[in-house]
Amino acid sequence: MWETIELREIRLFLVLAEELHFGRAAERLELSQSRVSQTLRKLEAKLGGQLVNRTSRHVSLTPLGESVRTKLDGLYRDLMGVLESAHTENHALDGTLRLGLLLAPSGGPHLTAIVRTFEQRHAACSVRVTEIGFDDALGALRRGEIDVMAARLPLEQPDLVIGPILSREPRVLAVARDHPLAERDAISIEDVADYPVAPFADVPTELADAIVPRMTPSGRPIRRLSRRPSTTHELLALIARGAIVHPTVPSSLDYFGHPDVTQVPISDLPDSRSALIRRRGVNDARVRAFTRVAAEILPDAWQTSAGNDRQPAGDQEESAVRVD
Repeated sequence: MWETIELREIRLFLVLAEELHFGRAAERLELSQSRVSQTLRKLEAKLGGQLVNRTSRHVSLTPLGESVRTKLDGLYRDLMGVLESAHTENHALDGTLRLGLLLAPSGGPHLTAIVRTFEQRHAACSVRVTEIGFDDALGALRRGEIDVMAARLPLEQPDLVIGPILSREPRVLAVARDHPLAERDAISIEDVADYPVAPFADVPTELADAIVPRMTPSGRPIRRLSRRPSTTHELLALIARGAIVHPTVPSSLDYFGHPDVTQVPISDLPDSRSALIRRRGVNDARVRAFTRVAAEILPDAWQTSAGNDRQPAGDQEESAVRVD
């Protein structure tokens, strides 16, 4: 009976295998829990074996389920990519794709090539790029005012899908040119605790803490000003006169620049990454096509599998890319 298995049954199993929770899987699939259970039982009958152990409190994959999930996951993504490409070739995209940048450098060094390739491939569809401020970091995306955005990671928001990775950069400390740290070849995040930094309000906690950690590894608090600068230029002015220091990335200083601000490498912070971010469950062919173009152009080495910044398995409208 395996020959009668349908794509919707495979998708349902992959979503359930990721969530390991019938309620969450049903919500993502926009089905009732009873429909999820019923479809799973039909799939198991067709395969001739149990895929999922389920009790009132616990859901887990059986050895067969784990084997099937591992083998199906990549194949399903590839198949959906082929089907979507065929559909797109016969249904020309038009209109405007609205791309927001949570600060311009988050687009990474390949963004111009991605936009140019997308517009060449879909001549009737243009890309409108706007900059998004930290005072409403994710609001425009969630309200549907933009279709996709580029932002720094990490973002652990269940309503958003992350990927592919747009950039990876080392961390640096922005300081005044006459600052005591300016002549150093490199500094530790421990050194940052000796000076105040700017706070980050109105962004998710996980992102704010990655940009400027609250504590050093030894447990020293990193002091924050009581008021956040309202613009990048105000932030740079505070740095230039030695009022604060600011952990950032080289591209931000290259983009915004200030004659009295320089940078010192931070030796013990992980690289900063940025990625494309889109709303989960929004079926927009323009967003999918743009994401696919980005995945083709961006370095494969950036798209390694790890941790929370991973695209959910089995979302048909989000099937083109796996990211780290």
